[in-house]
Amino acid sequence: MSDRAVLHVRGRVLAGPDDVRDELWVVGGRITYDRPTAAQDVRTVEGWALPGLVDAHCHVGLGAHGPVDRDTAEKQALTDREAGTLLIRDAGSPSDTRWVDDRDDLPKIIRAGRHIARTRRYIRGYAHEIEPDALVTYVAQEARRGDGWVKLVGDWIDRDLGDLAPSWPRAEVEAAIAEAHRLGARVTAHCFAENSLRDLVEAGIDCIEHATGLTDDLIPLFAERGVAIVPTLVNIATFPKLAKGGEEKFPRWSAHMRRLYERRYDTVRNAYDAGIPVFVGTDAGGSLPHGLVAAEVEELVTAGLPADQALSATTWGARRWLGRPGLDEGAPADLVVYETDPRADVRVLAAPRRVVVNGRVMS
Repeated sequence: MSDRAVLHVRGRVLAGPDDVRDELWVVGGRITYDRPTAAQDVRTVEGWALPGLVDAHCHVGLGAHGPVDRDTAEKQALTDREAGTLLIRDAGSPSDTRWVDDRDDLPKIIRAGRHIARTRRYIRGYAHEIEPDALVTYVAQEARRGDGWVKLVGDWIDRDLGDLAPSWPRAEVEAAIAEAHRLGARVTAHCFAENSLRDLVEAGIDCIEHATGLTDDLIPLFAERGVAIVPTLVNIATFPKLAKGGEEKFPRWSAHMRRLYERRYDTVRNAYDAGIPVFVGTDAGGSLPHGLVAAEVEELVTAGLPADQALSATTWGARRWLGRPGLDEGAPADLVVYETDPRADVRVLAAPRRVVVNGRVMS
C-alpha cells in the first residue's frame, strides 16, 4: 500500500468486548470510523478484527545464554508479529532494542530494562547480579532506562537450602519500589515460590510474573492491592522437565516445582475468580520460542477463564493496563483479522488472516 492508500476493514470489528462495529478505515496509518471522502486507492480486508495482541511477558533480544545479536532479535520480533502480537511488554532484556522504535513494521515494545537479580541467584548472562544494598540504585537506573517498568527477580533457587527462596530483604524491597514509583515506573517481579510474595505485595509491587506460588491465603491481599499477575502458563508447562533435570542434586526444589506445576490451573482460576487482574504473557526468549501468544490464551481458557476474558487479557484489557490504545479513533492501526469470531473459539488466534501494523498489511 502507498502512503496515500486507504485500508477498509469490513465484517465485525471488535473494538471492545461489547463494542462491535461493522467496519473501520485506515487513513495515514491511523484508525477512523468515518468513511473517508474521495478515497481512490482503497484496499478491503474482510473478517473479524481485534486490536493487535499483547504479550505482556516477552524478551526480545534475549537467548538461552544472554543477549543475542540484532539479526536474531529482529527474527524474534518478526515471529511475534506474524503471530499477531503487536504490543510487547519486554519483561527484562540485556540487549538494547531501541532500534525497534524506528521500525514501522515491527511490534511496539514497552521495556522493563534489564532483570535485577541477587548475585548467583538467576540465569547466567541475563541480569544485573547485585547485593541488597545496591537494589535501590539499580532500580533507579533501570527505571530511567525502561519505558515505565522495572523487573526484579523475586525468588530463585538457594543452593544452600536446596529450594526456592526470596531474593531480597523486606526493607530493601520497600525502598526500591518506592524509588521506582517516585520515578514514575511500575515494578514487577519473577516469582515462582509462595514465600516471596507477601513482602513484595505489601511493599507496593504492581505485578507478579508467573505467580505459581499464589495460595488461597495470599489471594485476598493481591485482590485488595490490585496486583496483577501474568501466569505464563506455556512456560510453567516446562516445570516437569526442569524438575527432572534437577532431581538428583536438588530433590526438595524438584518436588516443589512439580507441586507448583500440578496446581497451576487452580492457581490461575482462583486468582481470576477473586478479581485479580490476569494478563497474557508467554515468557518467549531465553528457552522458549516466540510466537506463542495464541497458545497462552488457550491455556488461560483451560485454566477456567471465560473466552472473552482470556481475549481481553491479550487485547482490550491488556492494552488499557499498559496505557496503550486499541481500535480507537485516531489510534495507530495495529490490528489482526481472523476468519471467524475469536470469542466463539480462541483457537482462531493461532491462524491470523491478516496482520496490520501502522496501517500496513504485513500478511
